[in-house]
Amino acid sequence: MAVDYLERSGVIVLGRNWRCEYGELDIVAMDGDTVVGVEVKTRRSLAFGHPVEAVTRQKAARLRRLLARWLSENDVHVPGVRIDVIAIVRPRRGAAEVLHLRGVA
Repeated sequence: MAVDYLERSGVIVLGRNWRCEYGELDIVAMDGDTVVGVEVKTRRSLAFGHPVEAVTRQKAARLRRLLARWLSENDVHVPGVRIDVIAIVRPRRGAAEVLHLRGVA
């Protein structure tokens, strides 16, 4: 769902579920001349808080380090990088809600 949302927004998805020994990037994408690491958080309800709340300051910093590692391993040099969060609330009934926060780290 997150990949479809990004592609409909004109973003080019470069990779999904990229892993190294330090963690995982859910999505790596290109938005214009900016490489974006995207963390996807999905919940069925808000009973335990909004999915965005799961991305703490420490988690955002780790995502930024992971994106730097991805750039290095793939020998990619771009003028801009950013970390985004896509939060999806997908109840058992009804339409899913997608919230895209740009530049969280």
